[in-house]
Amino acid sequence: MSKSILVQRSIKRSRSPSLGLSSVKSEGVPESPHRAKKRKLLESYASESPFQNFSSPTPSEALKVFNVLSKAHPQHSTIRIAPKLASNSAATCGSVPNVIDSLIGTILSQNTSGKNSSSAKASLDAVFGRNNFAAIAAATREAVVEAIRHGGLANKKAATIQNLLKSIHERHGKYSLQHLTEEGKDGQKRSNEEIMKELTSYDGVGPKTASCVLMFCLGRDSFAVDTHIFRISKVLGWVPANADRILTQAHLDIMLPADLKYGLHVLMIQHGRTCKGCKRSGSSAPCILKECLKQSGPMKLLTKEEELTV
Repeated sequence: MSKSILVQRSIKRSRSPSLGLSSVKSEGVPESPHRAKKRKLLESYASESPFQNFSSPTPSEALKVFNVLSKAHPQHSTIRIAPKLASNSAATCGSVPNVIDSLIGTILSQNTSGKNSSSAKASLDAVFGRNNFAAIAAATREAVVEAIRHGGLANKKAATIQNLLKSIHERHGKYSLQHLTEEGKDGQKRSNEEIMKELTSYDGVGPKTASCVLMFCLGRDSFAVDTHIFRISKVLGWVPANADRILTQAHLDIMLPADLKYGLHVLMIQHGRTCKGCKRSGSSAPCILKECLKQSGPMKLLTKEEELTV
């Protein structure tokens, strides 16, 4: 583990001077109110935490949690795996080389089990062909809904996927976002902020989905916050009690050391899925993370009502 991650850092993070947020334009696509809200949030917290006076997690706190969870879940590798063309993008958090395929797989994985989302993606590929985005875009809504029905929320996800493909084609003249894997016009590597801004400019693509694409498709150091990570972050006291998931991601993406982000994401999701001791108040089950909590107070557990709002 690099010693650099133990160095205390400012809550501010510098951006690439040549690839700022203003470098990505949404030409030809009118901006919806929801999209404008996402853009404003991303611009506001791209370089500094939304919780300026909140110092957790420190690099040492993050490393301690990483070490504890690594021992608790040794079967889950924290070594980044290169995206594979043959992978089911819904089963691998978007770990495929094609950016649109990664987006679609991540969208299908929202609010459902891995088994259901994998089945939906396999069915989509079987019906329309792998990465045949033109066929998906041209299909009737009913045909796409039927293809992904196993994944749940089929009507909503079908609309999101078809609208996404339409917007991509309107903006770029083709069904491709592979330019995000390439250097920018100035010959420099595109910044995470630039990529995040383009991805979230599409309706239906939020910060978590975009961050998954950054991590698993593009191999970037980003930190996506799902339901499990959000809950555990509050248990650990890494964010204020009133933080929502979007602000939690903005805070943790800045505070966590880059070389721990991938591993912590994998481990915290696995722990959240399997640990009964940190889910809700009243649980008497043990939790390995209790030793990571500060001495200043008891473990913060979510009530059943709070958990439903996560």
